[in-house]
Amino acid sequence: MKKLRVGILFGGRSGEHEVSLLSAASVLNAIDKEKYDVVPIGITKEGRWLTADDAQSLLEGKLVIEPRHLRAGDPEITEPAAVLARGEAVVVPPEPVHRQDGLVPFQTDSSHLRRASDRAINVDVIFPVLHGTFGEDGTIQGLLELADIPYVGAGVLGSAAGMDKDIMKSLFIAVGLPIVKHVTILRSAWEQDAKKTEKLVESKLKYPVFVKPANLGSSVGITKAHHHKELGPAIEEAARFDRKIVIEQGVGGKKNKAREIECSVLGNDEPVASVPGEIVPIKEFYDYDAKYLDEGSELIIPAKITKAETKKVQELAIRAFKAVDCSGLARVDFLMEPETQKIYLNEINTMPGFTSISMYPKLWAASGLKYSELIDRLIQLGIERHEDKKKNQYSR
Repeated sequence: MKKLRVGILFGGRSGEHEVSLLSAASVLNAIDKEKYDVVPIGITKEGRWLTADDAQSLLEGKLVIEPRHLRAGDPEITEPAAVLARGEAVVVPPEPVHRQDGLVPFQTDSSHLRRASDRAINVDVIFPVLHGTFGEDGTIQGLLELADIPYVGAGVLGSAAGMDKDIMKSLFIAVGLPIVKHVTILRSAWEQDAKKTEKLVESKLKYPVFVKPANLGSSVGITKAHHHKELGPAIEEAARFDRKIVIEQGVGGKKNKAREIECSVLGNDEPVASVPGEIVPIKEFYDYDAKYLDEGSELIIPAKITKAETKKVQELAIRAFKAVDCSGLARVDFLMEPETQKIYLNEINTMPGFTSISMYPKLWAASGLKYSELIDRLIQLGIERHEDKKKNQYSR
């Protein structure tokens, strides 16, 4: 049988560029080379699309990395970073393709570009291992939809809704899911009248509060403000990354920290949930440094919660998945009140960290699905979703 040709897309313009390289390294290392032909495709921080001249070097056991040390930007440490340092420019045309040849390199010839269609990169499916802005927010998904290429993960709507914490919470509220109190403000309102904005936040919420950019992941730009003096700088930090800032009331109040529970979801129209896990961060909360730089955060799998609480987390995770019209995969994060054990839905991540030590695959491993098998299943789900979409009629 002909091998399925899989494009592994990584890098990107977001603040999670390095995290994407780590995820891609793990996928490239674990994917079954007997079953798939793999095409690594990188996007630089400047947005340039690249593909390696010799992709085989990535697939010969050179992807062993130090997963807890974020040195993914160094080509000598992480092979996906090396892809971004070499290769040819690649563009995805906005017209549908029918021979799965949507990734076509262009070569520089003197001072102009000429098409090199005889060197087209043929792919059957794309695995966009991209996190954050321009990768997890529906933009790359829209591009792949236009090119008519099957891809892993949520579609345009699910990706965009899952990325925007403000819209996400509105959808959760609409279906009756329990979320924490929050306020959304605009950067423009903050810039026009900071004091008025602070008064609005403090009239709605009690300290401590978590201040977040609405559209970002991996805890980039997130600050915990314990009192009034910390609120302004926290908003300034979040405003660096997005025009919308979401401010949430901290679960547990001033004396207690919320328990952080996570659950992985897999599927399309009939998703299933993994066993839940718990994160015990080395820092006050699971920020970027605690996730990727500092040693000591503990992942407890399965989470030490009751059977009833486990069932509730799994049920809420699937409801959240459906609320944003997700498909393929998602990690759903919860906060548990330490005294009352009340569970709040925090957020959904439609392309969570995907290294072999990341919570999403580890939860599935604990549920009986190995990392390489998980990759297989995700590729199948992407193809199934594309086949289902072919049933749609777009003209009368």
